[in-house]
Amino acid sequence: MLTIKQIILGFFSLIGMAILVLFLITGWYTVDESEQAALVTFGEVNETITEPGLKFKLPWPIQKAEILPVSTNTTSVGYEASEDGEVTEYEDEAKMITGDENILFVDLVVQWRITNPEEYLYNAHKPDDILYQASSASLRGVIGNSEVDDVLTDQRAEIEETVLESLTELIDRYKIGVTVLDVKLQDVELPTEKVRKAFTAVTDAREERLTKINEANKYRNKEKNEVEGEKDAIISRAEGDRTERVEQARGESSRFNALYEEYVNDPEVTRQRLVLETLEDVLPNTEMYIIDSQQDTVNYLPIRPLNQENGQPTISEDNVESESNAAEGDESNEQ
Repeated sequence: MLTIKQIILGFFSLIGMAILVLFLITGWYTVDESEQAALVTFGEVNETITEPGLKFKLPWPIQKAEILPVSTNTTSVGYEASEDGEVTEYEDEAKMITGDENILFVDLVVQWRITNPEEYLYNAHKPDDILYQASSASLRGVIGNSEVDDVLTDQRAEIEETVLESLTELIDRYKIGVTVLDVKLQDVELPTEKVRKAFTAVTDAREERLTKINEANKYRNKEKNEVEGEKDAIISRAEGDRTERVEQARGESSRFNALYEEYVNDPEVTRQRLVLETLEDVLPNTEMYIIDSQQDTVNYLPIRPLNQENGQPTISEDNVESESNAAEGDESNEQ
């Protein structure tokens, strides 16, 4: 028969074996590189494990480890994609009304990540559902304030940015421990084929208009550049002419000043010189002679040197004599 001491020892032995079994079963856990663990002690998260490897903890029910992904997760609105790539459309989720009262089918994908395990585990019962509802509400709010042309054409980037801002604000208010990284519009379609064709025609016309505008701007820039170049050339030539005329005027001024100084020194000689130079300018190809009528014998003094070396014709004695006789005859007639 067992004694009380044996019964007590056996009881504590069973407890020890139970603790050992619990430790062997629940006293360790592993964290992969794409995972993070929240260590929960009596229902409270007191540590977050991000380093991968084998980890140990107190056995259940004292501590437990909640394994959560650290990779980027996706939530879709309006469709669902399976692992094998099959896509299921949900028209009721995707059907939305624009600000100009048109119907569109809009699909959205949201990329998010768990950044606060404690809030993700205990602040909400189903944080994934809250994120989905917040994404759908943000998308419908933005589409409801936008026109159909903006959603279908060139305003999609602005719409995505607005949806991201609205969704981030909601998630921060709900405090579900996730951070929204990005949102992307997927398929944006009109409800019927007839409407799609009409809108396609409108879109083509708009694109053609933009093409014509771009071509016109290109032609305008080309013509503008040519005109600018011609303007610069005209200005450059005008500046050159101005410089040339200024320098020419300065030269004429210097020449006049030098001539004036000579005139002050001997006015009569300078006056005769000016007369002779003027005659040379007016009659450049005429042989001119200076006649001194105060002497008995009239002398003909050529202004230009008459020699063969300078390539000018010489005056023979007969010509001089004949010209002298002519000059005497004219003088006698005058007397």
